[in-house]
Amino acid sequence: MIRPADLLRFSLRALLRQRFRTVMQLLAMSIGVLAVVVLTGIGEGGRRYINQEFAIMGKDILAMLPGRKETTGGMPPMTGEGARPITLDDVDSLLRIPGVEQVSAVVAGNSRVVYGSRNRSAPVLGADHLFFQIRQLQLSRGQGLPDIPRTQASPVCVIGNTLRQELFANQPALGQWLRVDHYRCRVIGILAERGVGMGMDFSESLLLPVASAMQLYNTEGVFRVMIDVRHPAEMPRIIRAAEQLMQQRHDGHLDVTLMTPDSLLQALDNILGVITLAIAGIAAISLIVAGVLVMNMTLISVTQRTAEISLLKALGASAREVRQIFILEAMLLSLAGAVLGVLLANLLLWFGRQQLPAVPLFAPWWATLAAVAMAALCGLLFAWLPASKAARLPPVAALLQQRGK
Repeated sequence: MIRPADLLRFSLRALLRQRFRTVMQLLAMSIGVLAVVVLTGIGEGGRRYINQEFAIMGKDILAMLPGRKETTGGMPPMTGEGARPITLDDVDSLLRIPGVEQVSAVVAGNSRVVYGSRNRSAPVLGADHLFFQIRQLQLSRGQGLPDIPRTQASPVCVIGNTLRQELFANQPALGQWLRVDHYRCRVIGILAERGVGMGMDFSESLLLPVASAMQLYNTEGVFRVMIDVRHPAEMPRIIRAAEQLMQQRHDGHLDVTLMTPDSLLQALDNILGVITLAIAGIAAISLIVAGVLVMNMTLISVTQRTAEISLLKALGASAREVRQIFILEAMLLSLAGAVLGVLLANLLLWFGRQQLPAVPLFAPWWATLAAVAMAALCGLLFAWLPASKAARLPPVAALLQQRGK
């Protein structure tokens, strides 16, 4: 009867004797675990980043978009074509709903921005001064869009810091005139670094008064309306009131979609959760490949150690104990490879956070635990066949092998 301590010591010595096999199995298993942890960490980081972006809007902001889910298909928060556009008059009418604190209209497009001999294509947002409060946009220099009626155009603009660098380099930007397609505007403010929000990088964007943007893109409708609600508890009532109001104003057709940050965030969170699990599942294939390598290397080890196995059985080791030796060796290698893979994965995620500080690239605990458990399971399952082969070897096999030589 082999004691557990002796079994562990024997397995460790066997692994140290066969260094090449040990290194290969460690490498294969660590790569498999690394793939699972890193890819899951990237997916989870993207999910947390989107959560942070929507958290900035707060729970008291309601978004209205043209189009209905039932009539447009797809994802209503992103796209939708209504029977009628949401006009600035529609936007102003929302202020009559009790509980609505303020509203902000947004027009979106993309245009070529020109200064002197420099030009580049940039996202253009038509907005108002309230948009800066709702999206918590900060200015590094100058001032924001003026507090003027939404129907009033003004030849002024606010630009992001990246756009400023590409158009002006080291020259002063405030007070300079830009050409946006056929429209001219004067720079009155520069945004502080903000990052990506609403799917748009504000550092590369140009913001105009909403009426100016509507003239630029020759449109009567807005891309979306941000509604600031006085109390989040009143959201359901205000949604019903806004839908009734738009239905009355649009000849009895309900052709708008109202989304709360929570509902939109929940939908995106569910989608990203499924994507993260799918990515982890794809990465787990590498663990199966590592398990196949464990099986092959264990089979080779059994063939090379026939004399050793036969001698152990001749000295009284049972078939069960021989099987345990090879399974223990495979599981030790799998667990050691898993630990190495987790350490390397967290190192890579740390480097990723240095390059993209805004994205929280952290592997969730369940992914790390699942990867280690899968590695141990692979070591057990894929080593079972070679270990069973070793257990079936007769005690005289070593003598026959020596006589054959």
